[in-house]
Amino acid sequence: MTFNLKYFIAFVLVLGTELVIATTSGFIRHTFGDFLAVIGVYFLFKSFFNIEPIKLGIGVLALAFTIELLQLTPFLEHIGLSEYRMARIAFGSTFSYCDLIAYSLGILSIIKIDLILIKFLKTNPKVLTYQSQ
Repeated sequence: MTFNLKYFIAFVLVLGTELVIATTSGFIRHTFGDFLAVIGVYFLFKSFFNIEPIKLGIGVLALAFTIELLQLTPFLEHIGLSEYRMARIAFGSTFSYCDLIAYSLGILSIIKIDLILIKFLKTNPKVLTYQSQ
């Protein structure tokens, strides 16, 4: 396990965006918020683990799908968390196929972006290097 500050900064930026989006409603909150949520989780894991983008993307997508599919069941009631607002926010309360599409598009986007950046940085290693004068 190694800490990667760049991915952690990206996570914090996505989290901040998610917090701002949480104050809105409609498409931005529900669909774009889900799109960004998986990207945020991806960045969080990349901050601490050096996992290949495709493997991590599949893992994050599986986690998101699992949480979404659990919304078809009284999962929070079974584990005794249905009365806690934060648990309902984190796990959601309403299943939607649109959420699955948003998660999928978010993961496909971040995998593609990450693969492009990794390739670019391997061929241009001095791009993110700061040199004081």
